[in-house]
Amino acid sequence: MTISLKDVEHVAMLARLKLSDEEKEMYTKQLNDILKYAEQLQELDTEKVKPTAHVLPIKNVFREDKVHQHLDPEKALANAPEREENFFKVPKII
Repeated sequence: MTISLKDVEHVAMLARLKLSDEEKEMYTKQLNDILKYAEQLQELDTEKVKPTAHVLPIKNVFREDKVHQHLDPEKALANAPEREENFFKVPKII
């Protein structure tokens, strides 16, 4: 698969980019070089490689929930600029 100059012009038009003729040639060459490099991956033997979403194993980092005393509302709201009963009062945001 190769990228043509026409493909680059089409994508530039869709992205509303104004490219010079030099830039179009440069991007065509760069994109084709990227595709050529990616084609090398097709040559690798991946028969014994397990499919994976991550390179490293992922563990759950959450701690177990434990019931304990909560913070007293008076202490929690002690430095609040404004409050209404046991709640922080903040400006309405639309």
